[in-house]
Amino acid sequence: MTTKSVDLPHLRSVVLAGHAGAGKTTLGEQLLFKSGAVGRVGKVDDGSSHLDFEPEEQKRRESLSLAVATFETDGTRVTIVDTPGYLDFVAEVISGFQAADGAILVTDATGGVEAGLEQAISLGRSTGTAACFFINKCDKENADPTAALDALRTAFGNKIAPLQLAIGAAHDFTGYVDLVHRKAYTFEGGKEVETEIPAGMADEVARRRDQLLEAAAEADDDVLMKYLEGEEVADAELEACLRKGVKESILAPVLVGSAANGIGLQALLDAIVRYLPSPADEGPTKAIDKAGNEVEIAPDANGPLLARVFKTAADPYVGRLTYLRVLSGTLHSQGHAWNQAHDQDERIGQLLLLHGKDQEPIGELKAGEIGAVAKLSVTSTGDALSSKEKPLTLPPVRFPEPTLVMAIEPLTKTDLDKMGPALQRMLEEEPSARVERSEAGEQILRTLGDAQAAVILERLKRKFGAAIVTHTPRVPYKESIRGKANAHGRYKKQTGGHGMFGDVWIEIEPNPGGGVEFAERVVGGSVPRNFFPGVEKGIRETAAEGVLAGYPLSDFKATLYDGSFHTVDSNELSFKIAASMALKDGIMAAKPVLLEPIMTVEIRVPEAYMGEVNRDLNGRRGRVLGMDTRDGFQVITAHVPQSELFTYATELKSLTGGRGTFSSSLDRYDEMPAHLADKVVEAHKKDSGDSASH
Repeated sequence: MTTKSVDLPHLRSVVLAGHAGAGKTTLGEQLLFKSGAVGRVGKVDDGSSHLDFEPEEQKRRESLSLAVATFETDGTRVTIVDTPGYLDFVAEVISGFQAADGAILVTDATGGVEAGLEQAISLGRSTGTAACFFINKCDKENADPTAALDALRTAFGNKIAPLQLAIGAAHDFTGYVDLVHRKAYTFEGGKEVETEIPAGMADEVARRRDQLLEAAAEADDDVLMKYLEGEEVADAELEACLRKGVKESILAPVLVGSAANGIGLQALLDAIVRYLPSPADEGPTKAIDKAGNEVEIAPDANGPLLARVFKTAADPYVGRLTYLRVLSGTLHSQGHAWNQAHDQDERIGQLLLLHGKDQEPIGELKAGEIGAVAKLSVTSTGDALSSKEKPLTLPPVRFPEPTLVMAIEPLTKTDLDKMGPALQRMLEEEPSARVERSEAGEQILRTLGDAQAAVILERLKRKFGAAIVTHTPRVPYKESIRGKANAHGRYKKQTGGHGMFGDVWIEIEPNPGGGVEFAERVVGGSVPRNFFPGVEKGIRETAAEGVLAGYPLSDFKATLYDGSFHTVDSNELSFKIAASMALKDGIMAAKPVLLEPIMTVEIRVPEAYMGEVNRDLNGRRGRVLGMDTRDGFQVITAHVPQSELFTYATELKSLTGGRGTFSSSLDRYDEMPAHLADKVVEAHKKDSGDSASH
């Protein structure tokens, strides 16, 4: 394990990203073992992984949150940030790119370009992160690393250039050709051995090296001229172009191998050190000072303190574990840091270097280094730590809005007491989840998908003992009327002593956009004025409870125009009850309707899925308003009833192979089709009957 800080040029931080099942965690485990950071190779399949150590990860045999591990190779300290490939956990991938200077984008040699890889590449491009590709599982049945390389170039262009060419495929995969130095390496007896390039590969090696030269030469005008004029480019010149080109994102070289069997790992380690940038190569970070001005902070251990918090883990025993990347200055154990966003001083306890599930105490973290600290009071994901003398913040990190919606409630009374605090703690480590109160009065959990929701619920139970159940949210329907009616309400109750008496006539009519309006035109004192407030209260309270199906009644006007009273038995409560009775009868005679919320939905999908998505929208009673092209995606704008959208996040992923996303906002309320409204009314009657029978 590593205990001493190193200088900036000898630091590398690398995010491992790609589609689920590509072998990222296995690759990370093998790199840790090969570098001597761990004494055994952790495996995902048997639950012994150093990087997938949460119980939920071990149960599912897949990464669900990012993990950080540090090792040394050839005098360079490398920190890897292993991220999930499953699309529900993209917030972890976003955080990983915030922490790292470079990326290894992992793809499976048996498949094409999948959604998780596309997402990782998009994140890399948006953050300007230098990257290399690693085509993994080249020895797997049906693997075709050459086809995988061509698929990358077809999808993302000629900037994706082969650094290596696989020798063989599937069960015949034995090694690779280094296209820079034109040397071959095979894996024999657990070691990579230099050998002759197979005779039958000469033409393919020349063709692929030309692809590499074409991409790399863009980094140097003199080399580009040589290449265009057909002159020989020396290995050293090509190497220099690669170093400059990768660091400046001019190209992304492709390596091949098999993480599970240790093939290609040394070459990958060499590429990380040789081609991916150090913090010194990355230049200054844009921050915001106390006055709100943008300032540039250089990566200097002696500069002003600035650290980015890229992940928060909630633990019921040690509290928050805060993952951070020091961008400038030096953070000391048992010291202090300032959180400008919360205007609060944070005491820094023991700083930790992370080795997957293991933690190593360290005295300080300098610019460029990644570590963690426990028990910070207010600091959360996306915050910056600086000094009180020079307070700084960082631009906010944008996470996707959660679109899968479910209602949640505690399983028992004991869980009710635990649920609120547990949800608050859990949301600290889930920046892409939300908890809110719906218009229908339910507590709502919003996530990016079913898998994220399931993991959150499991962790709530395991970490905080809060058992929570979910169900489809109640749609916030509204009731209204389309016709006019006159209604009579008479309440009379005689007991010993004073009785109760109220008698009203009410005119009910539509009042579009007017909410609930009460008026009176009583003449001759048939209802004394001091009972008007009781009548109005009866109307408003009944409207709030609903008449047709238990939903708020709105957009109508109720006018009190006649009635009668008893000089002894009448009081405000009597008239309140009478008005309620009149309203209930009158609404049923005034052509009652159920209104449903209509959402404006914006859906982003690749063009290949447009037909399927549009057909699905028709089945959801959607109405397409328009289509546009944005950032290479087709954008569909439509109006869709909210009741059709609660599970749309999951279904859209299924329709588009995980590539489709959407957002929605309330547009208006529209009258619900009668046959659907009848079902809602019947369900309400059944629920009311069941409640009354208990």
